[in-house]
Amino acid sequence: MSIDQFDRKILDILATEGRISVTALAGRIGLSKSPTQARLKRLEDSGIIRGYRALFDSIQLGRDHITFVEVKLSDTRETALAQFNTGVLKIPEIEQCHMIAGTFDYLLKVRTSGMTGYRAVLAEKISTLPHVANTSTYVAMQAVKEEAVEPVAPGG
Repeated sequence: MSIDQFDRKILDILATEGRISVTALAGRIGLSKSPTQARLKRLEDSGIIRGYRALFDSIQLGRDHITFVEVKLSDTRETALAQFNTGVLKIPEIEQCHMIAGTFDYLLKVRTSGMTGYRAVLAEKISTLPHVANTSTYVAMQAVKEEAVEPVAPGG
């Protein structure tokens, strides 16, 4: 599917304003409501727009502790990778999981309420995933850019 300048504008606006009305969106991209609605439907039907979701303030929810975990597997055959992947999907504290080409196999982004919570997730969930040989943990000190939402300045 080809994307033109109007489609690109729609995607750029929806990336930061997912709840914008079709009428407002049409006005912002310079088309009337009907063609904008048709373009939006086409982008959804094609799978370019996969869905809409709410972004939460993790600090207010008490889940502001972010760690990145390198995972090295003992077995990297397809069956082992599939088993590990299936297990990762069941752990809600793992926000992201990426297979990596490098000295380790996966990089996980884990969000918890603090170090105690993270240690429990590591010991009881991540380390017990199929084929995990070892892990290395890196604690994030500050999120500079995340989810395409501008960070709130400290104290405000």
